[in-house]
Amino acid sequence: MPDAETLDIVALGAQGDGIAETGEGPRYVPFALPGEHVRMMDGGLSEILSTPSPDRIAPVCKHFGICGGCVAQHMSASLYAEWKRTIVVEAFRQRGLEPDIGALVHVPLASRRRAVLTAHRAGSDIVLGYHRRASHDVFQMAECPVLEVDIVRRLPGLRALAVALPARESRITVLHTRAGLDVAVEASARSSPALLSHLAQVAAEHGFARVVIDGETVVQRASPVLDLDGVALAPPPGIFLQAVQHAEAAMIAHVRDAAGKSKRIADLFCGLGSFTFALARRARVLAMDSDARAIGALGDAVRHAQGLKPIEMRVRDLFRDPLSPRELEGFDTVVFDPPRAGAKAQAEALAKSRVPTVIAVSCNPATLARDARALIDGGYRIASVVPIDQFLYSAHVEVVATFRR
Repeated sequence: MPDAETLDIVALGAQGDGIAETGEGPRYVPFALPGEHVRMMDGGLSEILSTPSPDRIAPVCKHFGICGGCVAQHMSASLYAEWKRTIVVEAFRQRGLEPDIGALVHVPLASRRRAVLTAHRAGSDIVLGYHRRASHDVFQMAECPVLEVDIVRRLPGLRALAVALPARESRITVLHTRAGLDVAVEASARSSPALLSHLAQVAAEHGFARVVIDGETVVQRASPVLDLDGVALAPPPGIFLQAVQHAEAAMIAHVRDAAGKSKRIADLFCGLGSFTFALARRARVLAMDSDARAIGALGDAVRHAQGLKPIEMRVRDLFRDPLSPRELEGFDTVVFDPPRAGAKAQAEALAKSRVPTVIAVSCNPATLARDARALIDGGYRIASVVPIDQFLYSAHVEVVATFRR
């Protein structure tokens, strides 16, 4: 093996790889830790030639290194927390910002309530799981310490659903609710009375609350209901929501505290209303999202809720048509929680507004930092930045940032 393939790891990268400095620039080594001396091997993996880092620990999952989801199960708790926090620090630094970044808010294992799995037909068998690291191939998942226990326990049932479908590959979105698992399958499968009857039987045998195949409800034994700040909400099948309830609760607490005694609040990119209901305990809320299904579910829940201030709901594409500074007049606080692309147009409009408090929630520190730059250039200051570990062992971080005029 050439000497150039022997590397000293000096830092961790944003994707969890160890970084070695070479004459050709930085080299990224999967699963290597700072202080380790490694030799590169076939497949991009490495062999540790020195004593392993004291921050190296045993992974909690037998699929670690194969699965494309987790990249950090080998890190000690202290190194892991600092790595995640540093991801946020670096994202802001690249925009010329150096706010005080809070400590990482942790979530427990077995807490992820929503997962998207792939089922791939291999001959007469079905491979059900996640994609392999750096590959489009799927591996047979036997465990996942990140997921809610009931999801893992029902993997044989999910596999049985996929076996029954004629599709070569299926995408399965599963959500843990208090009524049981809510399963939405995208399979482009032609249905027949016999197939639907068989799928209903499989769903009943494995205790699923609801099974929807390509938008068609096959069976619903119970309404899959979520609790959003004491409000019961029935989510449309397969819809996006916060992946971890513990993380959602931490986000809600920070948003509610930052909003303080605001009397009128705009909740933009509101989705199913993760923040809407908590904010409406104290203030009138305008809830806005481009997903008509989400707004419809939110509206159904509002009609049966008690103890809330008035909630106005609107369907609007805030990427193409952000609220203008004039429309923002009269709001004490604006909350926005966009997809990974961020809220560039809305942040620029807010920067021209007179809204006293803006609270940004993001699963992408890079686009959050970009939007923060726009707000700061418009006269805001950063009051707080809190990273939340919603995506355990991955390179993703949820962040709640508060801005004041």
